[in-house]
Amino acid sequence: MPAIVVKNLAKKYPNAIAVAGLNFQVEKGEIFGLVGPDGAGKTTTIRMLVGVLTPTSGTAEVVGLDVVKQAEELKKRIGYMSQKFSLYGELTVQENLDFFSDIYLVSGEEKKKRQGRLLQFSNLAPFRDRQARHLSGGMKQKLGLSCALIHTPEVLFLDEPTTGVDPVSRRELWEIIYELLEGNVTVFVSTPYMDEAERCSRIAFIHKGKILALDDPKKLKSLTDREVFEVKIANPRLQRQALEKLPGLVELEIFGDMLHLSFPIKYTNDEELLRRAFESGAKLESVRKITPSLEDLFISLVKREN
Repeated sequence: MPAIVVKNLAKKYPNAIAVAGLNFQVEKGEIFGLVGPDGAGKTTTIRMLVGVLTPTSGTAEVVGLDVVKQAEELKKRIGYMSQKFSLYGELTVQENLDFFSDIYLVSGEEKKKRQGRLLQFSNLAPFRDRQARHLSGGMKQKLGLSCALIHTPEVLFLDEPTTGVDPVSRRELWEIIYELLEGNVTVFVSTPYMDEAERCSRIAFIHKGKILALDDPKKLKSLTDREVFEVKIANPRLQRQALEKLPGLVELEIFGDMLHLSFPIKYTNDEELLRRAFESGAKLESVRKITPSLEDLFISLVKREN
């Protein structure tokens, strides 16, 4: 039985559709990523799946339990870390762990054992007497994750766990997530970051409440019907207008001091692109054909949808 089964799940408000009929399954023991920008419907989807928001229509089952009819039973078997730090700032790390242990009826030797493992797991043992409000952003997230794991959930929901977290803490959080798989925990994570999407077993691109594509990240990148060229050029924003006149150009996106130019497959090559750019009035410093990234694919899917 899959860990999560979603059928035609929707959430509508008087003036907006937050989630528009989602259909997908998440297998046991995988990291499933819901990937999209702010406002795409990620948080609304997770809140429905953990039983804190009632769907307008459709159904969802998590660990075989209906998220509406069996919401209270469901909460005992899942972990949920919301997007914003939601623990008690005036309590210490240890006191937060004690509080959540009591909520989930974890006591005695088992409580001591689990807390010790999680403190070591998250590298928070040296800070057990520090108030949560005085922790760094990354340490707060690790404390939130530890509290969500205190009752050993079967499925862990993480809503943008690394937003606003420094790069080192981001890496440490993902190392913890990978270790959870060894305990056969299923992880459902939402993120706006494409590099994090690469870390997932499977991902679903979501935009305006709709899933645009769903598969293994490597397979998704192979689905593109375009070739992408990475171009280095002085003042890319100033020369963009000239490049937009290139014959056959499908998309042009700025990535730092580089441009990604997309063309139909086998439409052009490096030398031909250099020549055409020069004729359009743009002087390229370098051109190389690259494998389309997840970001290239997502931008392409969004523009196609729009």
